Amino acid sequence: MNRYQTILLFGAPGAGKGTQGKILGQIPGFYHLSCGEVFRTLDVGSRLGRIFQEFSSRGELVPDDATIEMWCENMHARTVLSDYKPNVDLLVLDGIPRNTRQAKLLEKHINVLEVVHLVCPDKEAMIQRLRRRALKENRVDDAKEDVIRRRWAVYEAETAPVLAYYDPAIIRTVDAMGSPASVLQHILEVVVPIQESHFRNPLNPANAAGKRASEGKSGAKHANDKSAKPAARTSGRAKSAGKR
Repeated sequence: MNRYQTILLFGAPGAGKGTQGKILGQIPGFYHLSCGEVFRTLDVGSRLGRIFQEFSSRGELVPDDATIEMWCENMHARTVLSDYKPNVDLLVLDGIPRNTRQAKLLEKHINVLEVVHLVCPDKEAMIQRLRRRALKENRVDDAKEDVIRRRWAVYEAETAPVLAYYDPAIIRTVDAMGSPASVLQHILEVVVPIQESHFRNPLNPANAAGKRASEGKSGAKHANDKSAKPAARTSGRAKSAGKR
């Protein structure tokens, strides 16, 4: 099967992966999917839905194999419904892969073109950002500092090592501490050239110029072929006339 052409949004809790992913998903040519969205759209009556309920009800993470199976099923449904069009859309993922094993399991399904690493140089500032966000969204339990620090500990132990799984040449760092608009600007500088070069966006002037040049060469070759044929016929008639 063909692998989905993908950009990964990677970073610590509170880095803004979800926020930036949602914005990118509104731009034609980009399709955003978070791991949380996969879980939220599960049919709780299905086999995978029951597996998710079993682990989430105990406050445990869903096993890697089941998580990837859920993701694959969700992606297949989106392609069947033409919600996501693999031939024209660059897939933007956040929240997955969660660990190195998931990255390995996803290898046969996605072709990672770039990893956008949202860097948080000030951990304490990020923890305060998470607290403010949770309070704003009325998620009091998530605003507790011990809960936030546990999330960071899990990220550092399990998710941060995922970065080492990918080729350093495709990893681009973006400072996550700027304003959302500033962070978005820097992300676009990374992902737009990839989207255009990989999907040959016909609206890109460079691609259009290349197409016109190609058509020009084809037309010139066709014209040369046509002009060669009458010359051959003339030569043939001259030879016949000589014989007469």
